[in-house]
Amino acid sequence: MSERFLPTDDPVMESVLQWTVTRDAQDVRRLLEWLPEARSSRERHALLDRVRGLLSELEAALDGLENLK
Repeated sequence: MSERFLPTDDPVMESVLQWTVTRDAQDVRRLLEWLPEARSSRERHALLDRVRGLLSELEAALDGLENLK
């Protein structure tokens, strides 16, 4: 991600969105590492559902960062 030349209008929101991106990416990575070790298809589906939710949140955070002025 590139650095901005000028500060955003909402530095607190920018910080929250950046934290969300970092944290969600870490969580997705961890869940995907656990996927092959899942003991049942039910467990695998639960992990995948959580990954999908985090990816959606991650996409929203990235869109939010892009829209900050």
